[in-house]
Amino acid sequence: MEISVDQMYQIENNGHDMGFLKKFMMENAGAAAVKRLAEKVDLEAKNVLIFVGMGNNGGDGLVMARHLSGYGSKVTVVLLGPPEKIKTEESNWNWSILKKMPSIKLISGNDISFNFNPDVIIDGILGTGISGDIKEPYASAINYINETNCFKFAVDVPSGLNPDNGETANICVKSNMTVTFHKMKRGIPKRKDLTGELYAEKIGIPPEAEEGVL
Repeated sequence: MEISVDQMYQIENNGHDMGFLKKFMMENAGAAAVKRLAEKVDLEAKNVLIFVGMGNNGGDGLVMARHLSGYGSKVTVVLLGPPEKIKTEESNWNWSILKKMPSIKLISGNDISFNFNPDVIIDGILGTGISGDIKEPYASAINYINETNCFKFAVDVPSGLNPDNGETANICVKSNMTVTFHKMKRGIPKRKDLTGELYAEKIGIPPEAEEGVL
């Protein structure tokens, strides 16, 4: 069964109200995403570059960074803005953990000169709440991803793809693998050309959270 973005928001909020907090959903999402990636790519000693935006999609990427470090990856996180502009408590909490991990390189701010040599890039830039044209520094990050020759992994949805209808913004990440969460969003399977291999992973949301929504 496929759902809309609005339905997903409602389900998450219902789960949160039941006491299954969004930070746990984020933790399970990041862990499930890394598990899928690890089935595809040997992560030991690989250079993994993670682009994260300021919302919860970025937060999923921050969780992935911690798990990837545990797999022995050499992780660089690029936060596309200043840390004080992180939008959610859950993302902030995960950023604060990474700051205590010297094994992970953290870069933040609006600099758009990217010079890396990644084996894997993770796109945690824009999640399901996309609207309008993509601006800097997000646009440069998406162009960098598309121009770089390596394995590309999208968290929840490739940045720039509208998960409700499959339409794209002015630019969009083209990934090799996409892992979305809880249930498939309607528009995502329409764009296998952008998603690559596609999975929907459970993240522990109680089925009761769907009551009155689906």
